[in-house]
Amino acid sequence: MHWLLQEFEDTHKLAEALDRLGIPYSWHKVVPFVGDLIPEPDIPITDAVVMFGSYTLWRYAKARGYRPGVFRLRPFVHEKSWQPFLLNGADALFLTIRDIPEQLADDGRSWFIRPVDDSKEEPGNVKATDEILRMAENVIALKEDEIPNGSLRHDTLLMLTEPVRILKEWRLWAINGTIVTWSLYKEGSRVVYRHEIDEDALQFAQEMVDRNAGYSPAYVLDICRTGQGLKLLETNCINAAGFYAANLVKLASAVDGLGKTEATPEDD
Repeated sequence: MHWLLQEFEDTHKLAEALDRLGIPYSWHKVVPFVGDLIPEPDIPITDAVVMFGSYTLWRYAKARGYRPGVFRLRPFVHEKSWQPFLLNGADALFLTIRDIPEQLADDGRSWFIRPVDDSKEEPGNVKATDEILRMAENVIALKEDEIPNGSLRHDTLLMLTEPVRILKEWRLWAINGTIVTWSLYKEGSRVVYRHEIDEDALQFAQEMVDRNAGYSPAYVLDICRTGQGLKLLETNCINAAGFYAANLVKLASAVDGLGKTEATPEDD
């Protein structure tokens, strides 16, 4: 499989793993707002190509017919098999940007917010109500054709939930139904990147993958430990998720081994 890489610090680390494995790849820049690649890839076989970089690469992969290209995901909050295990989602408030000024009361409380789609328009984070209202008003003040691709839009659907105290957070990579690598990335409020995981957390993550077989051939799970036990935070597109302290040789080998992957419904 040929790998197309957009230049980031993380993708340079990935390239080192690909070099160790003898897997071919090429470097490309993305034209802002347009999405074309520089240089233009010269790949005669389109059914053995994967892309890593920004999430917006999915448009280029779809236009060129690259398979697997970019592994797009269904919104994790809609997956019934996961809903009992979600940290955020079961009691969430769902509002589009245009609905927020009228439907979100400015009561001074804080919310954990993130887009429902795995679109990277806004990272999951905690904001006070007045911050959310200002954010929405700033977006609505723009005309739709003034908003660049990859940014919050009038119809972006956000999930808002009550913040919960988290003790540890891990990222894990699921390839073909199996967790292949992982990384601790937060302890309490402290950001730490270590290639380690509690045994019960690894078992929990594999259980989540098993409960939703067929969700995607390759994706990222973020899980956490709370005072109420282990929870599923979210899923992320594997092509655009940070690697933290993952074993990139294992990850690259597993992704490359997928070879030709059938398109998921979101690819069409």
